[in-house]
Parts: sequence; C-alpha cells; structure tokens
Amino acid sequence: MISNFCSDLDEYLLPDQIREVYRAYLFGAEAHSGQKRMSGEPYIYHPIAVARILSEMRMDHKCLMAAILHDVIEDTESSKEQLIELFDEEIAELVDGVSKLTHLDFKSHAEMQAANVRKMLLAMTRDIRVILIKLADRLHNMRTLGVMRPAKARRIARETMEIYAPIASRLGIYSLRVELEKLGFQAYYPWRFRVIDTALRNLRGNRKEIVDHIESAILNRLEQEGLQGQVIGREKNISSIYRKMRDKQVSLSELADVYAFRIIVDSVDTCYRILGAVHNLYKPVPGKFKDYIAIPKANGYQSLHTVLFEPHGLPIEVQIRTTEMDRIAEAGIAAHWLYKMDGDDQNLFANTAATGWLN
Repeated sequence: MISNFCSDLDEYLLPDQIREVYRAYLFGAEAHSGQKRMSGEPYIYHPIAVARILSEMRMDHKCLMAAILHDVIEDTESSKEQLIELFDEEIAELVDGVSKLTHLDFKSHAEMQAANVRKMLLAMTRDIRVILIKLADRLHNMRTLGVMRPAKARRIARETMEIYAPIASRLGIYSLRVELEKLGFQAYYPWRFRVIDTALRNLRGNRKEIVDHIESAILNRLEQEGLQGQVIGREKNISSIYRKMRDKQVSLSELADVYAFRIIVDSVDTCYRILGAVHNLYKPVPGKFKDYIAIPKANGYQSLHTVLFEPHGLPIEVQIRTTEMDRIAEAGIAAHWLYKMDGDDQNLFANTAATGWLN
C-alpha cells in the first residue's frame, strides 16, 4: 500500500521529499501498531488514505507527512514534542492543529448555526493545511461510513453536509465539495438518494443522446471557427439536483438542466471567442450569463457561465475557462501549494494567499 503510494508521488515530489513521507509512514505505522479501524483493517490504512487524497490535490510533502501522522497525538502515546524532535516544528504544529479540531464536539454547538461553526473552525486555524487535512480525513471517513452504527452515521453525514462540504466550497475545492455533498446526502437521505438515482438512470438513455449530440455540435462549431477546446459533458451532483427540485418545487423530469458542459481552452481570449461561438450555435437564456473571469468569485474561481436552449428547448449550462482556471476550480485553495518555490517561501505565499481568500 505505502510502496504504491510513494511510487505515485514520483509525479510531483522530489526523491528526498518522498523519503521523508516514507519516514513519517514508518513512525505512524509503529505508533498505530495493533490498532484497528471499525472495519477491522489496520488503523494505518486510514492516514495513508487521507494522505493519498491530499496527494491527488498535489499538496506539499510536509502536508502529506502530517496527514499520515494526523492521529498520533490523539490516538497514541506520541506527543507534539516528540514530533518536533523527530521531524520538525512545522509538521508538529500541523498534527497538533488537526488534533485540536478533532476535539471540537459539534453536538455541544447544536444551538449555533452551522455558518458560525464553520467560521469558528476557520478562525482556529493558522495554517490552512490543517483544514485541508481535516477535510481529507472527513472524506475518507465518509467513504467508509457503512461500518458505523446508523444513528452515528446520520449525525456524521449531517455534520458533513452542514459544516465540511460548505468549508470545501469556501476554499474553492470543487472535487472535495461534490464528493462530501454526495456521500453526506446518500447517508442522511438514503431513500431520496435512491429515488433520484433510479430516476436519473431511467432518463439517462435519452439524455445521453442529447448530450452526445450537443457535444458534437459544439466541437463542429469550434472547428468551423478555427477554435480549439476540450468539451466535457457531466451529470450534476444528486444533492444539487435535489436542492433544485426542492427550491423550484418541480419533479426530476421537469428539471431540465441536469447536465452541464465545460469547455476548457488555452487562453482568456479564446474563452470569449468560444462564448460568441456557442451563443451563435444555440440561443442563450436571457439573464443567465455570468462573467467570473472579469469578476472572480471570492475564492478565486474564474469561468464564463452561460445557459443555452438546445434544439429541443431544454436549457443546458455551459462553463468556459482556461486550463489554469480549471485547475484552480478543481483544487481551489490547494492550488497555491503548487507554485515552484522553496520551502518556507512557498508556505508563506500559500498561507498568505489562502488567508486573503478566506477574508
């Protein structure tokens, strides 16, 4: 398990950094020796899974080390001082920060609005990587929620939807937000999830034909105008679909914009040229155009959004952005750790950018 993980890190970390990650694993495996997850798996599988989630976001090696060690202060005899001695103060602070968040009892904050709890969580954190580790920790726990007692699973699922998914959204991490929302919704509203999922499967055949047709039409129009772009059709998140059905008081068959298209291009200029091309191809829905390139969202998100009427009269959402904008849209605040800087400079830049983003 750890050898495969370290091999995958070759894609973006230096050999010395990978060796440090492995050293953290050796310490974590020894500290958690004999401990089991509720599933019966060795406990160390969990922190490795958390580190893997963060590696998919291309987080720095110290963040991965802290992820592997994130439960050693909480669940073993290891101390913060020991981590400082064996590793360094930065890693010890990250692990200690995660431990402090783990101590928060959300049940005791039941009288507080979820928004206030989210603000409290963010305010407690000096290094945004602590929050990222906690989000990855929660995501892996949600992926393995089936082994928990139903009452506890529902409490964790609700907490995930009300606290953690919105934090991922605030940080601009689309991939984490979507999966946290989906897993939370599936665990908290299992019957609603199954009904919508089944209905989507029944509708998918017809919708798939429409999506394929529109994708081909867009690509043909771009080719005619000498433009290049990657066109991706996707089905919207079930929890997002449910919210729209609830807010608009409509059935799934009446909810037309279940699918959306993303067009990824090489430059900002091409974004606007493609916007003109798709508006010439299909009639735009009045009042639905948003320019997040000229005026980015607070979390740094940039894209052009428009909604078009396809030939059958169904509205189709289209997002147009550059490759770099797409990377930031997927990784959010984590993208700041990808800039090629040395150690302290990189972390100072990333945390300064992240703090400004959140404020």
